[in-house]
Amino acid sequence: MNKRPFVRVNDTTLRDGEQTPGVAFTTEEKVRLALMMQAAGVPELEIGIPAMGAQEQHSIQAITAALRASQLNSTETMAWCRMTEFDISQALNLGLDWVDLSTPVSRQQIRSKLNSTPEHVLARTDRLVKQALDFGFKVCVGMEDASRADMDLLLSVAEVAERAGASRIRFADTLGILEPFKTQQMIGELRRHSELEIEMHAHNDLGLATANTLAAIDAGATSINTTANGLGERAGNAPLEEVVVALNVLSKADTGIDLLQLPLICQYALQASGRQVSLQKAIIGAGVFTHESGIHIDGLLKDINNYQGFSPSLVGREHTLVLGKHSGISAISTVYRNLGIELDEQQCQLLRATLRQWSETHKCSPDEVALRALAQSVAIINCPVGEDYGSN
Repeated sequence: MNKRPFVRVNDTTLRDGEQTPGVAFTTEEKVRLALMMQAAGVPELEIGIPAMGAQEQHSIQAITAALRASQLNSTETMAWCRMTEFDISQALNLGLDWVDLSTPVSRQQIRSKLNSTPEHVLARTDRLVKQALDFGFKVCVGMEDASRADMDLLLSVAEVAERAGASRIRFADTLGILEPFKTQQMIGELRRHSELEIEMHAHNDLGLATANTLAAIDAGATSINTTANGLGERAGNAPLEEVVVALNVLSKADTGIDLLQLPLICQYALQASGRQVSLQKAIIGAGVFTHESGIHIDGLLKDINNYQGFSPSLVGREHTLVLGKHSGISAISTVYRNLGIELDEQQCQLLRATLRQWSETHKCSPDEVALRALAQSVAIINCPVGEDYGSN
């Protein structure tokens, strides 16, 4: 059996995740999130932008100090910097292990954002990578807008970065416009021409960030950027929980991350960010292991593997059966049995008709009080119910 490759997760919740419009973490929230991720085995965190000023630098320093003071002391830290002397200077003396020196690499951004030329980008990359190394940092060269760049220029940037002493290049799909086949092609071309670590930074504008991240790994990427709950600019980044669980379930790579810790991390990130996620958000949504359909529940009750792609226990969760418009006899009988109420087939048929009408009216799944009330309404049982059962 082939051993799965190790992929290093560089989580950027505390940097790119905080760039979500309206999201602003306190230093205390950042430190707690960082420690939670370290405890879960996340090996690398991108934790801020030193050039933002003294307050940001204070937060970065608090995070690096807390991580090193913990018993684990196992997570490395990175700061995001522009490819400038000033940004590198602002990252000094903060306890950081890495700097990501980011530079536009598409002709669009080189011309319209930097008012520069590819030749100048290459020269500056060579000079500033060496400067950052002289200060003691490990260096990742961030290739901004790489998905719109000419491959010849990407290869040239990678060559210059490698020759200057960088350890890694970051391929940034800054606008989230890639699809997996193109991702695999571009990352594969970089892999064939460079010995550097390759990091995939995917945005989710087309809903493809997770897929593109997996495709990049298939093509030879050795490091990936994620954010808890997919926080980030616009439609966000590749979600930590989706990517890590997918890598495990699909046997693509090992990350060393404890999957059981992911719901706790994501829940705290939701609280700290003031954001909500859909009930059907993959991995962490409240309803993703909940079943109503009669066909599905009947199949699950016969053999759980009939409708289980992976066990919810992988992330510390479990299946839940609820009743609604699409519930069948097996589901109704099972759910009521769990309430201590035995029903025959005729009673289940009566309830099924009532359930359909109730579901269309209330637009939700009935809770225990409502279920008992429904049974009472068709004269199946005689039990007291609260007056407010229909308000849920």
